[in-house]
Amino acid sequence: MTIHLDVRGLPPCEPFELSMAAADELPAGETLEVLIHREPFPLYDWLREHGFVWQVAREDFSGYEQFRITISRA
Repeated sequence: MTIHLDVRGLPPCEPFELSMAAADELPAGETLEVLIHREPFPLYDWLREHGFVWQVAREDFSGYEQFRITISRA
């Protein structure tokens, strides 16, 4: 099962906080897909420190750059 979280356009700190909370509650065997309007480098550090793995896809969405981050427990 994949949980989808769209944090595009939210002000600073909210995308990071919402993504952390969703990842922290992620059941084993499930994935979290986060859509965000900028690359979240601080989130990558947090994920690494808390035993997650992730993949990042940079996409063009109607002329705007967005990132699709797929997260799962290691």
